[in-house]
Amino acid sequence: MKKTERRFTKINHIKHLISLMYDKGTKTVFDYFDRDGDIQTISYTAFADKIKAFGTGLRRSGLAKKRVAIIGESSPKWYIAYLATIAYGGVAIPLDKELALCEIENFLKRSGAQVIVFSPLFETKFADMAKRHPEITFIPMESESEKNVYSHNMDTLIGIGAERPYEPPVPADLNRMTVMLFTSGTTGTSKCVMLSERNICTSINSACETVDFYPEDVLVSVLPIHHTYELCCSLAAINYGCEIAINDSLRHVMRNFAKFRPTALVLVPLFLNTMDKKIWDEIRKKNKETFVRKMMSISDRALSLGLDARRILFKEIIAAFGGRLRKIICGGAPLNQDIAQDFRSLGIQVWEGYGITECSPLISVDVYYHSKPGSVGPAVPGCKVYIDGSEINEYGYTVGEICVKGKNVMLGYYEDPEATDAVFTSDGYFRTGDVGYLDDDGYIYITGRKKSVIVLENGKNVFPEEIEEYLESIEQIAESVVVGRPSKENDSITLTAIIYPDFSRFPQNATAEEISAKLKDEINRMNKRLVGYKQIRAIEVRDTEFEKTTTKKIKRHLVH
Repeated sequence: MKKTERRFTKINHIKHLISLMYDKGTKTVFDYFDRDGDIQTISYTAFADKIKAFGTGLRRSGLAKKRVAIIGESSPKWYIAYLATIAYGGVAIPLDKELALCEIENFLKRSGAQVIVFSPLFETKFADMAKRHPEITFIPMESESEKNVYSHNMDTLIGIGAERPYEPPVPADLNRMTVMLFTSGTTGTSKCVMLSERNICTSINSACETVDFYPEDVLVSVLPIHHTYELCCSLAAINYGCEIAINDSLRHVMRNFAKFRPTALVLVPLFLNTMDKKIWDEIRKKNKETFVRKMMSISDRALSLGLDARRILFKEIIAAFGGRLRKIICGGAPLNQDIAQDFRSLGIQVWEGYGITECSPLISVDVYYHSKPGSVGPAVPGCKVYIDGSEINEYGYTVGEICVKGKNVMLGYYEDPEATDAVFTSDGYFRTGDVGYLDDDGYIYITGRKKSVIVLENGKNVFPEEIEEYLESIEQIAESVVVGRPSKENDSITLTAIIYPDFSRFPQNATAEEISAKLKDEINRMNKRLVGYKQIRAIEVRDTEFEKTTTKKIKRHLVH
């Protein structure tokens, strides 16, 4: 691919982002489902007007410059609450809608939230909590909420503000805390990350500068909106001027791809894996796997000669995603390169990105015009990366902890100076906890998490994520986690794969012994591709999925 001109305006602050929306006029910013399941749209101008109206409504009700928690499904109103809170001097606190009520209450207390804006999902759930916490103003997103319980609602505040909108001032301090984000983990172990307006805008600008998206693109938003990865990418898409269709349910995601016909997607690897499996299941049903694989091989060779016929050869397959899908940004977890290559061979480009909440979140993205599959790309503009380590890998590169410095890096952890000090080096680099290396071109390769490393008796370090990528390529395995089991006889460590099988790949009457035997055979074949000390020596089969976060990462700390 060739380098193309990036068509966007760098934003200085959130007020600037809002003002740029008016340049897009009546163009649709969001397609979304209403409470009756009907598709509605909102234009860029109407969206910007509602942000200003809600911000003005908060101001006139004495609720501006407060700490505002926001919880619920993705919707235009969620974005309106988030952007208005920041633009009008407040602090936005995105919360995971999958949290238990006791966890929500705990996070409200820990963050010092003074306001909470919530979707209809919580109208009934929050009724008792609102009575217990008169110090917090509860604002439902929908006006049908119980009027005797909630003294405010979002529609009323928007109506108040729309009468005579107040223009938010240019922020005096871009380094003030504007967002509080809780990291994944249990209520007690989650840290509260403090981000500034400069952090947020830096990541939006970096995404726009490095990702090959355009104002003409249509996206379908499928990831949880409270997560900084999805939020950053969505705000970058808004700055581009894209159209964003909001998926209403994971059960309907393929149907919605066909309905909204996206040209681009932002996903985590689990979605890509699921999509890949569905593609090949359909191909196998038609007994065409050998034929399609052969055509992919021919197409790949033709592509290397400058002849691209992928969109014609695989038109029927691409039609499952609406027929227009050309590019996917994937991040949040290790990406199976075989699956990524499948999509590239079919005519859908996949680029891997890397980020972490504490870096708001963007650190790097594979370069669209000079891609290196297997890498997460070089550091984005305004961000520096160095490797803190001394081990030299088989390629001659230094392996160690990935450390980051830049305007994207957080202010620190809220009310936890000790934890903040622990993650910064003496010269101001943030320690990500991820391990990897840089090649000669500055491209980052991630090999694992520092805290999940398995140290063998010979001193060798094994990163389970690396082996799990190989396990992922075995079609009989749905999910896996690699752990080190101490031997009862000596001080050795046995590399063990805990596996949740894909039971659909086995006969219905298959016994546990037959399933285990088949998995062992496949893993023995896989082991031949690995050096001796990284080979799996034992397996444990489970009959339930691993517990996951809302971004579909396995909660490794709960695996025993």
